[in-house]
Amino acid sequence: MARPQPPPWVHAAVLLCLLGLGGAIEIPKDPSIQNELSQPPTITKQSVKDHIVDPRDNILIECEAKGNPAPSFHWTRNSRFFNVAKDPRVSMRRRSGTLVIDFRSGGRPEEYEGEYQCFARNKFGTALSNRIRLQVSKSPLWPKENLDPVVVQEGAPLTLQCNPPPGLPSPVIFWMSSSMEPITQDKRVSQGHNGDLYFSNVMVQDMQTDYSCNARFHFTHTIQQKNPFTLKVLTTRGVSERTPSFMYPQGTASSQMVLRGMDLLLECIASGVPTPDIAWYKKGGDLPSDKAKFENFNKALRITSVSEEDSGEYFCLASNKMGSIRHTISVRVKAAPYWLDEPKNLILAPGEDGRLVCRANGNPKPTVQWMVNGEPLQSAPPNPNREVAGDTIIFRDTQISSRAVYQCNTSNEHGYLLANAFVSVLDVPPRMMSPRNQLIRVILYNRTRLDCPFFGSPIPTLRWFKNGQGSNLDGGNYHVYENGSLEIKMIRKEDQGIYTCVATNILGKAENQVRLEVKDPTRIFRMPEDQVVKRGTTVQLECRVKHDPSLKLTVSWLKDDQPLYIGNRMKKEDDSLTIFGVAERDQGSYTCVASTELDQDLAKAYLTVLADQTTPTNRLAALPKGRPDRPRDLELTDLAERSVRLTWIPGDDNNSPITDYVVQFEEDQFQPGVWHDHSKFPGSVNSAVLQLSPYVNYQFRVIAVNEVGSSHPSLPSERYRTSGAPPESNPSDVKGEGTRKNNMEITWTPMNATSAFGPNLRYIVKWRRRETRETWNNATVWGSRFVVGQTPVYVPYEIRVQAENDFGKGPEPDTVIGYSGEDYPRAAPTDVKIRVLNSTAISLQWNRVYSDTVQGQLREYRAYYWRESSLLKSLWVSQKRQQAGFPGDRLRGVVSRLFPYSNYKLEMVVVNGRGDGPRSETKEFTTPEGVPSAPRRFRVRQPNLQTINLEWDHPEHPNGILTGYSLRYLEFSVTLQGQEHVTNNSKMQWVFNFKACLYVKRFLYSFNRNLLVSGPWVKKKLPSGPSNASDPTTPPTWPPTTVGATGAVSSTDATATAAAATEATTVPIIPTVAPTTIATTVATTTTTTAAATMESPPTTGTKTHESAPDEQSIWNVTVHPNSKWANITWKHNFGPGTDFVVEYIDSNHTKKTVPVKAQAQPIQLTDLYPGMTYTLRVYSRDNEGISSTIITFMTNTAYTNNQPDIVTQGWFIGLMCAIALLVLILLIVCFIKRSRGGKYPGKTSPLKDMSAGTEEDPKEEDGSFDYSDEDNKPLQASQTSLDGTIKQQESDDSLVDYGEGGEGQFNEDGSFIGQYTVKKDKEETEGNESSEATSPVNAIYSLA
Repeated sequence: MARPQPPPWVHAAVLLCLLGLGGAIEIPKDPSIQNELSQPPTITKQSVKDHIVDPRDNILIECEAKGNPAPSFHWTRNSRFFNVAKDPRVSMRRRSGTLVIDFRSGGRPEEYEGEYQCFARNKFGTALSNRIRLQVSKSPLWPKENLDPVVVQEGAPLTLQCNPPPGLPSPVIFWMSSSMEPITQDKRVSQGHNGDLYFSNVMVQDMQTDYSCNARFHFTHTIQQKNPFTLKVLTTRGVSERTPSFMYPQGTASSQMVLRGMDLLLECIASGVPTPDIAWYKKGGDLPSDKAKFENFNKALRITSVSEEDSGEYFCLASNKMGSIRHTISVRVKAAPYWLDEPKNLILAPGEDGRLVCRANGNPKPTVQWMVNGEPLQSAPPNPNREVAGDTIIFRDTQISSRAVYQCNTSNEHGYLLANAFVSVLDVPPRMMSPRNQLIRVILYNRTRLDCPFFGSPIPTLRWFKNGQGSNLDGGNYHVYENGSLEIKMIRKEDQGIYTCVATNILGKAENQVRLEVKDPTRIFRMPEDQVVKRGTTVQLECRVKHDPSLKLTVSWLKDDQPLYIGNRMKKEDDSLTIFGVAERDQGSYTCVASTELDQDLAKAYLTVLADQTTPTNRLAALPKGRPDRPRDLELTDLAERSVRLTWIPGDDNNSPITDYVVQFEEDQFQPGVWHDHSKFPGSVNSAVLQLSPYVNYQFRVIAVNEVGSSHPSLPSERYRTSGAPPESNPSDVKGEGTRKNNMEITWTPMNATSAFGPNLRYIVKWRRRETRETWNNATVWGSRFVVGQTPVYVPYEIRVQAENDFGKGPEPDTVIGYSGEDYPRAAPTDVKIRVLNSTAISLQWNRVYSDTVQGQLREYRAYYWRESSLLKSLWVSQKRQQAGFPGDRLRGVVSRLFPYSNYKLEMVVVNGRGDGPRSETKEFTTPEGVPSAPRRFRVRQPNLQTINLEWDHPEHPNGILTGYSLRYLEFSVTLQGQEHVTNNSKMQWVFNFKACLYVKRFLYSFNRNLLVSGPWVKKKLPSGPSNASDPTTPPTWPPTTVGATGAVSSTDATATAAAATEATTVPIIPTVAPTTIATTVATTTTTTAAATMESPPTTGTKTHESAPDEQSIWNVTVHPNSKWANITWKHNFGPGTDFVVEYIDSNHTKKTVPVKAQAQPIQLTDLYPGMTYTLRVYSRDNEGISSTIITFMTNTAYTNNQPDIVTQGWFIGLMCAIALLVLILLIVCFIKRSRGGKYPGKTSPLKDMSAGTEEDPKEEDGSFDYSDEDNKPLQASQTSLDGTIKQQESDDSLVDYGEGGEGQFNEDGSFIGQYTVKKDKEETEGNESSEATSPVNAIYSLA
């Protein structure tokens, strides 16, 4: 266990000890030492360089300084001695150089205007203040003038000039009416930076008020008003529109100079109808987004804190619908002198060397003038120990007589800087800075450090001894730091004793003693054990501890890592904790904490409470539960330096036991009004000890929590402020990175309010070059960043950031490595070689650049390339530059995704964090011919049953010289396998003729373009035959009918379709149907999935089969496609109310999304293209990263059904002829038998008529067939409906006419003919079924 923290003064003394690098001595801030040591004067406070005063008040010119002995003061006015004693109005404050000029007895302040300078002097030197220019504020009256009414045409521009009287400082200008109403300003009417009021175009409503310019003076707090302008607007019928023109500034170009660190204000005001819009640009770059802001309705551009990088040409663009104009402003950035190295006070011991450095920059370059004690160095007495080398004074072998105050004055035409730095030579014997005979107690085997702060000049050497004897302690288990501290890496029993530190220099020695005691560690040798008990029983948790008897032991308990409140049911003893009547809320983890003032030990056990099954049901269970009431009556007791006890009275739990209390705090210094969680306690506790941080003004409140929710916060407690202390930690995430080529920005995460530990939290930033190990540079920063300027390009720095407040400094910070800014690389890759790999890729090889030319971290080698032209002369190409990066220090790479058959150019650069370096020599190369892309818009037209027209367009990317197109088609019949045919064609149209006997066939077409290497195939399927499917263009209601049942699609057809889908690129094909075609359009299923094989039958949709995951996911996406729509379903494990998005992309890479409300499945995608391949996924609208797998599906191919009716088939006609012949033979036999029994007169038998009608007549264009008897009476035939079914006509057969009717059973001669007819029995059959049974033709149709 580490020893306790030493008191704050130890840190201050150690960190301020004189062990500085480079020989300089830093005087400790101990008042006793500072009062004893001699010190030249130092200016501590002074007025500003341009000091403007109010003439109504007394004049105060400040000048304060410190030194030992205390300095005296005198002044100069306009470079001449100013005798304060001779002027009764002028006095000087006691123990200060501040001048007070009193005008209560009269006098004019203007008489005292001039340039003042203060001199502070003691016997060791003289310090100077800045030259203070005193000016008296002026607020002159506005000259009287009579203003005529301003007459202007409507739509014309107008400028109302203000011309305020000159004041000191310049007044603030604003425009109002004479009734003191502010003038409304917008992009049409606005005030310029010079105070004038500009109208881009005058409107009639501008006459409704007058316009008065007002000037407000700062010191006198007065407002002066100019006589108002009266405006008269001449109206016309219509205001003509005009192009913009600039009202301010005039012309097309102007220039402006600004000083570094000041604000740059650029202004452009334009006229025109309609009112122009103003836009700002910088030539050759972008506006600095972090510093640029637009004002006055975009008419003004302000760039804050300008630097040299902000110089250049800016231009404003004024535009309306009539045109645009622009004005260019050339900006030059100059600089008054600013410090690079400001001279610092130099404290040396006799005989030591040192130097003063005064380095500044500016534009133009400032000159440096050295002075000593206020006199030019050239006129000072010669000093052989002093050497001046430009901006540096070098001191060698300094002596007491070398003490003086040096002034560095650096100036140019824009200003000056004056700095004082004294050289003090001290001769001080060693002395100790800490109390004598300190006692340090430490735990065995821990690490500790013994401090011994000291001071002396020359810098003493320090040595450590143990028990007053032996050699110097250093090495092995001991380590001595530069500041004199002794570290013991691992404490043992034999390390106990008295340690003596001795500081020695040429003037003497001093020593101090530290007594070290080694204590035994605290250990829990019998730990509490996990236990399982029943509710209502008693449980005991043991915790027996062994510790050092000289240390006070404290044993405490935690429950669930929070302090345990010992109530009436609990008893805490030295070695155990007993809980009586265990309840369910007692379940949890219990931690025994055994601690002394030096260390502690922990042991943990878990208590499980079993519920009693026989316990009757809680009568409160049925009562409604609610959030608890707020706790009340908060009280703070046991007030300690770093802790306090907070007690509260719980509120009503509202039938739900309180499980937790949350304690929150608020502090009123850093984040007033913001409440933070402090700690959490179990619901059984109503009092807790809160650990506090130093220097925080705490206020607490408590929130109760049960299973229903949280209560309202309690009323705040009274405030309690803890005392301050030095910080115990330093800021985190320290980084050093360059933002420009000559700087390094050091950043860190600032400490929060509870880590400040004291007022005025600040950070000491230290840095130095890593390689040179030079002295540490340091600066005190109040924010979270610091910029180191004038650094070399990309060099490593060691960085430290240490926290400090008014109570002292934090611990020694860790050292981090940062880098200064990068500059653009200075060299380009050389010997770039290109090797063409194929039509779309090349291989690159180059020589690496030298590391010192990278000037930063090498990010990558980058190739810039562009397509100069295509070898196809008529093809236009885009010359957009593209790039390919090769990260790291590589020497080769591959550039892919090039266009074939093209001329390319290529350049290479080196890239670091700053950007691109110079470009290499431009290389040219040519890509060979490549595979062309698919032809566009493949169309199929069928003007009649014997002709098919195929048409297509050129491919989008020929990638070479096209030599022709290859067309492949597969021919299918009902019983035969498909036969493949391939033909070549150089045209973009092909006509296919076939015989009438071929109209029962199907065709599958695909083609490609001919080159040295053929491109992808494009497919199209044209089926024939009857169809039983409904029109696929009408989306069905869910669930959809099976897509596979859309017609007579054989397994051979499905196999060919799947094979074509795997080898050909599918493009959208929309066939057109000739107006004379009467067959319906049928869609077949051509689903393409990764699982499709040559033996697979047609599928009805695409589905991903996945198991349900444990975390939120989307799976089992199912697609049921048709030709122009598709139904989508999926599964998910999201909660109710979750919205989704369906995203699908077609073959032309057109992406569409469909938002889906929660529980809205299934989703129907409409407006799809037939025969198009789509990729689809479903993802959560709240988190696009949660997505289904991507699936692919194809919509059905729409085709024309040109199949003839079945009655025209040859096999069907032959069958009909055979049946008719059999019927004829039966009729002949019947007539022969009838003739034996008598002869009946009458007309020709209807059966004969029927037999005569069995011969095939030519097929009509509408697809029907005509059967008639010899009397030319038609026999109605069946017709094939559009859906492919056989539908019976109202009267199918002439026999029906002879077999029906009541009195129609006899001929005119009374012959009975019913025996030759089949009589319908309506009691046995119904409707058309009897009619069909009486017709042999219909019987045959039904069999077909």
